[in-house]
Amino acid sequence: MQAVPLIRGPLMLDSCANPAKVAASPMTETSHRIIIVGGGAGGLELATRLGRTLGRKGRADITLVDTTMTHIWKPLLHEVAAGSLNSHEDEINYMGHSHWHHFRFRLGALDRVNRADRTITTLPTTDENGEVYIPARTFPYDTLVLAIGSETNDFGIPGVAQHCHFLDRRQQADHFHQFFLKKTYEAHARQGPLRPGQLKIAIAGAGATGIELAAELHDSLGEMVDYGFDGIDPDRDMKISIIEAADKILPALPDRVTDRTMALLGRLGIEVMLGEPIVEATAAGFKTASGKFIPSEIKVWAAGIKAPDVLSRIEGLETNKTNQLVVRRTLQTTRDDDIFAFGDCAACPMDDAGTTVPPRAQAAHQQASMLYKSLVRRLKGRTLPTYTYVDYGSLINLSRYSTVGNLMGNLAGRFSSNVFIEGLMARFVYLSLYKMHQFAVYGLVRFSLTTVGSFFTRRMKPRMKLH
Repeated sequence: MQAVPLIRGPLMLDSCANPAKVAASPMTETSHRIIIVGGGAGGLELATRLGRTLGRKGRADITLVDTTMTHIWKPLLHEVAAGSLNSHEDEINYMGHSHWHHFRFRLGALDRVNRADRTITTLPTTDENGEVYIPARTFPYDTLVLAIGSETNDFGIPGVAQHCHFLDRRQQADHFHQFFLKKTYEAHARQGPLRPGQLKIAIAGAGATGIELAAELHDSLGEMVDYGFDGIDPDRDMKISIIEAADKILPALPDRVTDRTMALLGRLGIEVMLGEPIVEATAAGFKTASGKFIPSEIKVWAAGIKAPDVLSRIEGLETNKTNQLVVRRTLQTTRDDDIFAFGDCAACPMDDAGTTVPPRAQAAHQQASMLYKSLVRRLKGRTLPTYTYVDYGSLINLSRYSTVGNLMGNLAGRFSSNVFIEGLMARFVYLSLYKMHQFAVYGLVRFSLTTVGSFFTRRMKPRMKLH
């Protein structure tokens, strides 16, 4: 493998480490360069583990590239959007985290991959006024790991991109929360009657994101009325609708879970419209194929996902119709052994032919754990392990009202492969998933301190973020 100089002048400008620390690093110019693009749950966990071992000992140079400065666990974005979670309190700063865990952080969005030169190039980074403050840059790699997740697929439906909110990133969730507050404050301070769709919320898609968001928003609307938004009657003025093209919510889950979830949504007064494909979004609401119109000035699109378009532009790599990189069970791309991909942006085959690993947080966590072992073995010239997806079940969290789901595999016990759970036990398991992510990223000491601190501070604040 040809050695390429590790540090090239301006590449260090946005490093988390100060110059003195870099100069004292045990890494050499021949250190194996691992670049991880995407600081989501899997990407950050992988960078952290590699940094703690290979980076700390100078056996490899680990670099994490992401489009933002901070990380928040993506399954929590619906809580950020509803205001039940303050993103500023639960975020992880990449620069500080990389400083503590012996890897480097680069701010930028992936633009292209040059496989011949083994380099990646990032787009220029601009501020809110469109001014460039970080130019396009090129970084060399020996091993490239792509973990850039997924984004909402609007399927080209007219008006969706212009009139709907998306929850792919923390900034979008924050923006929706501000929009939601604005609409509620406007209704509270109005002089006349409400417009037909002024406080109507329509969510396209009855998957986990859409259902959990609906429950959180129902809770938030009630909280806002309790905190003094007089003149608003939740039963009369507020309505939440979920519109789904299929004839079932949560189609991948067992009937018992979906039936119980439907019953709970009904108790909350959340309308679920099944078999209603949306054909157009307008400023005033959604139009469906059957001719129905759902009035709503607050619209969220959560009806499908795809991998980012940039992946389909990487010359020579194999992608599928949703832009996912096709990988082998080693998580190496089918046409380049030096490029790995995992999580939502990768199409990894299951044991049975014809199906791929579902785009779920537990899959990304499992793949990150395996990739850590794989990259350590790769540096030693050993064969790589293969990934087998283990489905531990699914949980749907309906805010403070209930949590329902099914446990499978090891979590279900030796004598059963599918156990339905609900209530406090389900809520405990749901919360433990986030705690597992925090433990993987923080380590024992910081995880413990963060958990204890959060327990006390959250009891001193309103249940929702009101600003």
